[in-house]
Amino acid sequence: MARDVFLTGRVPSLPPLRARALPRKCSGLLIFCLLCSALAVDACKQGEGTVKVNKLSFTGLHAVKVSELRGVLATAASSKFPWRAKHYFSRTDFEADLKRIPAFYHDRGYPDAKVRSFDVTLNNAQDAVNITLDIDEGQPVIVQAIEFNGFDAVPAKHLASLKQRIPLKVNAALDLALAQATRETALDELKDHGYPYASVTLTKRQGNDARSQILTLTATPGTLAHYGAITIEGNHKVSNHVIERQLLFRPGSLFRLSEIQSSQRRLFDLQTFHFANIVPNVGEGQEPAVVPMKVTVTESKPRQVNFGVGYGSEEKLRGTIDWRNVNFMGGARMLELQSKYSSLSKGVRMNFREPYVFSPHYDALSSIEYWHDAEPSYTLNTEGGRVVFERAVARPGPYSQRVATTTMSMTYTNEYQNYRVSQEALSTPSFTKTLISLGLNPLTGEGHGDLSSIAFDTQRSTADSTVNAQHGYTVNLHLEQSGRELGGSFEFVETILEGRYYLPLPGGAELAVRARGGSIGSIGGPNLQVPFFRRYWLGGATSLRGWGLFEVAPLANGLPIGGHTVYENSLEVHVPIWGNLSGVLFEDDGNVWNNAWAFNLGDLRYDVGPGLRYQTPIGPIRIDLGYQLNPIAGLLVNGAPQTRRYRIHFSIGQAF
Repeated sequence: MARDVFLTGRVPSLPPLRARALPRKCSGLLIFCLLCSALAVDACKQGEGTVKVNKLSFTGLHAVKVSELRGVLATAASSKFPWRAKHYFSRTDFEADLKRIPAFYHDRGYPDAKVRSFDVTLNNAQDAVNITLDIDEGQPVIVQAIEFNGFDAVPAKHLASLKQRIPLKVNAALDLALAQATRETALDELKDHGYPYASVTLTKRQGNDARSQILTLTATPGTLAHYGAITIEGNHKVSNHVIERQLLFRPGSLFRLSEIQSSQRRLFDLQTFHFANIVPNVGEGQEPAVVPMKVTVTESKPRQVNFGVGYGSEEKLRGTIDWRNVNFMGGARMLELQSKYSSLSKGVRMNFREPYVFSPHYDALSSIEYWHDAEPSYTLNTEGGRVVFERAVARPGPYSQRVATTTMSMTYTNEYQNYRVSQEALSTPSFTKTLISLGLNPLTGEGHGDLSSIAFDTQRSTADSTVNAQHGYTVNLHLEQSGRELGGSFEFVETILEGRYYLPLPGGAELAVRARGGSIGSIGGPNLQVPFFRRYWLGGATSLRGWGLFEVAPLANGLPIGGHTVYENSLEVHVPIWGNLSGVLFEDDGNVWNNAWAFNLGDLRYDVGPGLRYQTPIGPIRIDLGYQLNPIAGLLVNGAPQTRRYRIHFSIGQAF
């Protein structure tokens, strides 16, 4: 239905025009002529495209986010920072934007939306303009109901789940993008139940009134199909058998879209292939009941060498060398040799991964290492190894959402540990009783023993990246039992729960939240033997940033000696500044308590501060300035009482 759109506006009061004397109601075409004539006065003096858009703002927005609307417009405001990009007024772009706005709203279920008026003001120098658009969103078209026809092939339980998962909801505005996503979600559900040739149509009809619509999803399942023969192309050094065992489907089994997606992901996870694609090998227009499948891969170079360098205020210079063979002895096995060095940590490690153990769902990783750690409170030498059995399950989420990955692992560790407290603690005469209570030699400050433990870990993640996540969440649970039937010199039970959450904010900003809590203690008796290095400390570049590394923990004679219960929380807001440079505002809180399960959230240490991040080819440059809100009374730093309430943390490259 055609409709008239009227605009009112206020243009700059530049001679010879007298825009303020214009009547408030006039056509959009007239306003454009006046606006562009006024801007032309300045453009004639300075050249085309020299009137900068200083500010672009909106009024009347309720149904959509400002960032979403700005994202579809060609007209954009210049950055307030002088080194960032500038945007200039263009008549053509602005005229097109006034048409884009109603179209943008129409696609989101607001067919009567229009630009009611705009206000344009030049600055005194007549080289920059502020633009305000007043939007009349109108009334939305509401989804009265969503009907499903022809979905008898989908089990009732799965159909009920589908109705809960669809992006478009009843009583919401009729967003056309969400409607299309709903149709595709329903189509994927059919394909996951054996109907690869299914089709779903989406129709709508008027509901109880002109402002409501009833949507109908009509399914045509087509032929029920099973997998047929599997053809593999592109492999040269990796055998067909290795590829086939990674597939979660076999000839003769029911066709399921989720199995194809998971199988493709498993091939990528091997690191042996940098391309993998799985599709039905069916000609155009054919719908056979037995579907032949084609797997296409491109192999990576089997031998790879990676170097890494970095610098940090805590670690100083650090470097890594990583050599790996991603097809060791065939079978897509991985052999990896690692060497790392910094002032805090150095050593060598050999890893061997077997990607297929018992079934394609499980793999095994074994490691042997010699490692030296030099933390502020202790030094530690580790010799030994561990074996990890892992199962990863990745399930596609609803259309347009992230893949949810669940990983479960069991780790057996057998290592010889030789450790010693810091020289500062050893040289303090009054620290002798503390050394004895910690199970250390009071003369040398040394301890040693065999650590034999079994640990269970599970992780659930929807984060979009493991290195630089911008949205999603990650939750980790760690349970570890040492000693008892496993033998060894130590006996303890450790439980740690950690969560991270990432959320995009308007204007390109991001919110990141991290929380971690845990305890190490005993079960069934007082027999607790925790090695000194397994106690908890906080403080440093990745913890409570108002303090230095390992400075937050229970004190003995002014020195942090670690504890058996820990809690920490960090909140960061990242704001883009220019290019790869972004600013950070953060708040950290947490503490360490001496006894197991002795959480006291009324006794926390707090710090706040700003920071900078700059992305480089070798990793981010990170600078944080943390300020203590409640200093620790009696804390000794370098043998003297703490006098400085702030810490500066600097780092280049990814942390180890």
